Amino acid sequence: MKLHLLLVSLLLFVSPVLAKDDITKELMTSGGKTRVYYLYVPSTLKPDTPAPLLVCLHGSNRTGVTLVEKWKELAKKEGIILAGPDASNLQGWGSPQDGPEFLHELVESLKAKYPINPKRVYLFGHSSGAIFGLEMSLMESQYFAATAIHAGALLKDDMELIGMAKRKIPISIQVGDSDDYFPLKVVRETRDALTKGGFSVELKEIAGHDHWYYDQAAKFNQTAWDFLKKVELEAAPAYQKYKWNE
Repeated sequence: MKLHLLLVSLLLFVSPVLAKDDITKELMTSGGKTRVYYLYVPSTLKPDTPAPLLVCLHGSNRTGVTLVEKWKELAKKEGIILAGPDASNLQGWGSPQDGPEFLHELVESLKAKYPINPKRVYLFGHSSGAIFGLEMSLMESQYFAATAIHAGALLKDDMELIGMAKRKIPISIQVGDSDDYFPLKVVRETRDALTKGGFSVELKEIAGHDHWYYDQAAKFNQTAWDFLKKVELEAAPAYQKYKWNE
């Protein structure tokens, strides 16, 4: 009887969201401010099997839903929970207002509500979100398992983060050879700097492709997931708190 009640409780724990099988707009408070994120919890999720969580970081002048909706089909197939937060300024991401504290609070709040595998929390970002994803990867290398980005690179001021990372977090980068915003030379410099620092970096250069993500999102997402799904933290996730200059 106790086992039966436990299974019923688990089903009730997840089923209200799963039954809809759609993307929902959610609100949370972080740093005293109301923040928006978009959530997708697939109906294929099994209450007794902890699921991976993918945090999607949107490009400039977009919102979180623009990535979540492109990942939804694959997430349903693979059993991935998706969370796409909005940057505090939709023109681009920045610290400390958008992370790592906000992302940490978002992930922890989702862990409290859904059966998430804490060792399988990943980042995916495009353009401005790709830059921020790389930054957050290095700052929270023991918290996120792995990161995949499309059309992005480390800024020059970010290079010092490579030496600060406490774990060599695996990173996948996809970029078009015709990307005017992130030329191959710049992206290769990021790859080379990370590799020199001991990181495992997968760089895929796409012939004839520019900066645009959305028309071929399914292909880019599959490549990203094929990389991410193989990585799991070896130890329990550890979050690094930072002090910021006012």
